[in-house]
Amino acid sequence: MDESGGSGQPRSDRDDAADHHADPTAPAGAPAPHDDSAHPADTGTPDRTAPGEPAHAPPAAGPGPTAPTDPAAEDHAPPADTTRPAPPQHRTPAHAGEHRSGSGEHRTHADAGITGGPPPPKPKESGGGLLVGRPFGVPVYVAPSWFLVAALITWVFGGQLDRVLPELGALRYLVALFFAVAFYASVLVHELAHTVAALRFKLPVRRIQLQFFGGVSEIEKEAETPGREFWLAFVGPLLSLALGGVFYLAMLPVEPGTVPGVLLAGLMISNLIVAAFNLLPGLPLDGGRMLRAVVWKITGRPMSGTVAAVWVGRALAVAVLVGMLTQTATLSSGDQPLGGVGTVTDALLAAILAAIIWTGAGNSLRMARLREHLPELQARTLTRRAVPVETRTPLSEALRRANAAGARALVVVDADGHPLSLVREAAIVGVPEHRRPWVAVSGLAQDLTDGMRVSAELAGEELLDVLRATPASEYLVVEETGEIYGVLSAADVERAFVKAMARPS
Repeated sequence: MDESGGSGQPRSDRDDAADHHADPTAPAGAPAPHDDSAHPADTGTPDRTAPGEPAHAPPAAGPGPTAPTDPAAEDHAPPADTTRPAPPQHRTPAHAGEHRSGSGEHRTHADAGITGGPPPPKPKESGGGLLVGRPFGVPVYVAPSWFLVAALITWVFGGQLDRVLPELGALRYLVALFFAVAFYASVLVHELAHTVAALRFKLPVRRIQLQFFGGVSEIEKEAETPGREFWLAFVGPLLSLALGGVFYLAMLPVEPGTVPGVLLAGLMISNLIVAAFNLLPGLPLDGGRMLRAVVWKITGRPMSGTVAAVWVGRALAVAVLVGMLTQTATLSSGDQPLGGVGTVTDALLAAILAAIIWTGAGNSLRMARLREHLPELQARTLTRRAVPVETRTPLSEALRRANAAGARALVVVDADGHPLSLVREAAIVGVPEHRRPWVAVSGLAQDLTDGMRVSAELAGEELLDVLRATPASEYLVVEETGEIYGVLSAADVERAFVKAMARPS
């Protein structure tokens, strides 16, 4: 990937959430330590060490760790979709009479293997509407908002048919509905062009969604080179141009002024408008992705291409709004005065379209900046030092060992030192201090699954995807050899993620 992923050296001046997050391994109320480096597993006793404990582990600094005072910590999970980079969305916005197209911002959903077990399964898709098919294995959804725009297209196009084919009567709305469905079938073909190109470049596609202003192809990874980025964006409008040509050729033998002739003419014009609008050089349109690829190629920096395409996209948003409002005012006449239903509808659509382009450009820039900082999220850097304890170890004794070792997490192991489960930090809070000598750590632990074993080398998007695939409050971090490195708190990752989002480029 061009802007994310990979691992790196831990930063010595790390100031992430792990430094400020309450510790699970000591009595509540004690001050939390300031830990400036990642710590591998530590036993806290001279006669027992964690399996494979790295010899270079620095000692913990400051006073002993403390238990969290927020019971909600148990429910912490990895960052949700809303805080993750968005997959490349090749949008094809459209509306009757003003059919528009574009490509959207990037989010990334990568699958990564986990040391010590098979790759975790992908989380179940939430969908996004009505599932209508799986061409090339990619699910296609129709969002509820599509039915609104289909009704709008039926109403507008039905009014146009009343002037061209008045003999149809009420049947004109049935013909108009057929046009709406056929046009969105063209939009789907446009999106499938992006999908086929993405699969050709070995970029997984999460789904295609047909919605209010067109279609969105959610590609899970970003193109690795500017050349691939260019072609991935260009194939959509290229296919829309081809569809326009096909409908033109099909229209030639058909008698003008008939239902088939009007439908074919409308589909030809609509696809040509989709292609032309889609080629405008500004994000989030496909043309913006093409401009980004060109600037990326010239400068060698993907971020430079994104910034250029974003500002052109914002300029386009303003131009679309001003241009459509000016045209609406100019075309207003006595039979349709300014302020009539038609002009109000046009003005509203202009405002909505301009807002979509403006916000889409801003989201593209925000996600690009986030991808620049994602490599800073490193499992090794965010990991807490942990001590291994056996199943029947009293909680008070486990906390004593953790305090002695300067550790901030507990790993339950068997007699051979193999990890079995992780003691949940939130569960410790629920045990009063006077009962801790009689509570075994096993009763507060969560059994380890393959998805809860995280490689210490994971970073950036790969780390987020692994955590998202198996939601949990804590994860066991292991070396490539399978040795315990420590425990990773989802809350620490989430806070570091938010901090990365807020940091400017």
